[in-house]
Amino acid sequence: MGRVMARHRTAAKAEARRRAPGDAGEAPPLRKSEATRLRILDAAARVFARRGYADTRLSDIAQEAGTFAGSIYYYFESREELVEEVLRLGVTGVFEAVRDKVEALPPGASYREKLTVAMETHLSFTLAENDFATANQRLFAQVPGEIRLRHIHVHRAYGNYWRRLLEGARRAGEIRRDIDLSVLRLQILGAINWTMEWYKPGKRSIEQIANQLATTVFDGVAAA
Repeated sequence: MGRVMARHRTAAKAEARRRAPGDAGEAPPLRKSEATRLRILDAAARVFARRGYADTRLSDIAQEAGTFAGSIYYYFESREELVEEVLRLGVTGVFEAVRDKVEALPPGASYREKLTVAMETHLSFTLAENDFATANQRLFAQVPGEIRLRHIHVHRAYGNYWRRLLEGARRAGEIRRDIDLSVLRLQILGAINWTMEWYKPGKRSIEQIANQLATTVFDGVAAA
């Protein structure tokens, strides 16, 4: 899983590769303006992830990107537009990674298998030093309310994907009918996102953490 995520180093670069038609599966070289825009987005994600919304200036992002602050206005009208794009890529990147992995499972896969893969993929995306994921988690509570309102539909789309997985698991008889699926979904995503605060590479693998979370969800923690 880590090797897969390493090939998609940032959400912005992955999006550029998906957009490009390319021959034989290879994306054509980016135009200079596209490459510069992606470089600015990468730099913005790194700086926002480190410093938060209030303490990040366009000059900080420009320095990180190796350009001038005035040049950023060629690609983004304001700091707010730039932060919104970073937020969007942080969610759509993990959403697409999770959906692709789940859809790649064999047709007969159980919902337990689907949810375990979804957990592991989200963990991989979050913990593989992905600046967009880190920035999204740090920034969402910090940005002005109007930005959160414009961005909330992206979060809801991803949340609805998890809701459909959990509903499918309940219809298949893999989750008890008395469980509040909204609370369960928030518990799962909260547990995954919180790993960013305590995870240390080497002690436990991402796969082990995902499997334990799936075991907790499906089997509980009480001794038999």
